[in-house]
Amino acid sequence: MQKYVCNICGYVYDPADGDPDNDVKAGTKWEAVPSAWTCPICGASKENFSPE
Repeated sequence: MQKYVCNICGYVYDPADGDPDNDVKAGTKWEAVPSAWTCPICGASKENFSPE
């Protein structure tokens, strides 16, 4: 699955891991991550992420 990287801080969203601390289950594809989700490191919005 495609990983996405935060253009602000470099955090990598890996769909295999998800973001369970923020209610995004492991296996959640990027397209299915809620639009209100923000980077757990810097708080950037999804628009600030690019494919890795």
